[in-house]
Amino acid sequence: MAVGALKPRWGQPLTGIISLLVFSVIALITWYIFSDPRGPIGWFPYPFVMYLAMMILVGLWQHMFLGDWPFQNLGQPLRGIVETVVNLVIVWFVIDILFYRVLGIGFNFLSYYGLEAANLAGKLPKVAEPGATGKLAQVAVVCFVLIGFYTYPVFTIFFGKWPVAPSDLKQPNKGLAEIGVATTLTLFCYAVLIAPFFGLLFPGAALNPPWWGGVGGTQHVHWVFGWWEWAIVILFMTPNVWRMKPWSAITLPQPWKGLVSMLISFVAAYGIALLCRELIPLWVPAETLHHLEAAKGASEVQRFFWIHSAEIAGFTLIPFLIWHHYFDDMAPGNNPDSWGGFFFRTAGVCLFAAVLYWIFYYGNFGHWALGNHHMTELAERFSHGESLVWNFWWIIPLLWNEWFFHKWPFYVHEH
Repeated sequence: MAVGALKPRWGQPLTGIISLLVFSVIALITWYIFSDPRGPIGWFPYPFVMYLAMMILVGLWQHMFLGDWPFQNLGQPLRGIVETVVNLVIVWFVIDILFYRVLGIGFNFLSYYGLEAANLAGKLPKVAEPGATGKLAQVAVVCFVLIGFYTYPVFTIFFGKWPVAPSDLKQPNKGLAEIGVATTLTLFCYAVLIAPFFGLLFPGAALNPPWWGGVGGTQHVHWVFGWWEWAIVILFMTPNVWRMKPWSAITLPQPWKGLVSMLISFVAAYGIALLCRELIPLWVPAETLHHLEAAKGASEVQRFFWIHSAEIAGFTLIPFLIWHHYFDDMAPGNNPDSWGGFFFRTAGVCLFAAVLYWIFYYGNFGHWALGNHHMTELAERFSHGESLVWNFWWIIPLLWNEWFFHKWPFYVHEH
């Protein structure tokens, strides 16, 4: 018997509200267990951010590319549980084997164990405490995931799965081919945008230092974070609350449509990041900026502007994802695909992001709810809040439920 379309179990907006509350409770409980400095494990921010980031990227491989193969026919909740276990195993393999022990053979900054050994042997410019140097390898992995959050899904969203589709490939060959193509682009962008930062940390002839110092006012990799995160937001808002607008107006064939869409998204992302940099001093206490400049100079203030731009982008994640997946793109009128719906949801996402930003920093959610000890004083909250870690963790229960559990139990099939 054919399975009907999914519909919200309790209608709207009640299904969306219940879903948001459940996902938030799950995120807060698991945050306390694994990340909160007051909790039993206290992995904040590293290695927690590395694992959560890789969980999302691997989940994207499982769902967007492999189509949940080979578990797509399992019933719920068994399918979701199995895919979650598989996700955690793959995450461990990718980090501890592929990055640390395989890629790390040739690129030591990708190996936690390699950097720790070099530190103990006194081969690095500065000898650090045990674990401190290895943390830089965790940063390198997080940077790969940051690049991958755009370069992997862009082939599905902007390129319509070109060049693998259209084809008669079946899973898993189809998904593996897509992952291979996207990984090529990811490694290229990583070499241009991330590797130079490690040339700064580990000076020598092998790696050049960052080329963007004169562009962004800082050589820190946070220059990349500042606009790349907005590119990710633009990319993912496209199939979510934007329902493929405005890119649906581009009628070029692939790959030209995808290339034009990428170019526009990068220009828009950089423009938004520049706007954020201009606006941030309007509400961030001047004392915050004075402390940063006194500690490390004017370039440190520029670094903060870029990373805080990325943090602002992070506050849009829950609003646009929950609005699309669990509030069904609700908007005035009967046509959610209208331009009116497009602008209504865009404005709504910006509004809710601003509210969440206020709660996190001015309401000090990062301190009393998440245990971030840096946030006791207002002037210290913005430069040390690391809200991106929470905002990405907050979306994991949502993504897992939508990707792996097929919205069970919040949605049911029509009969």
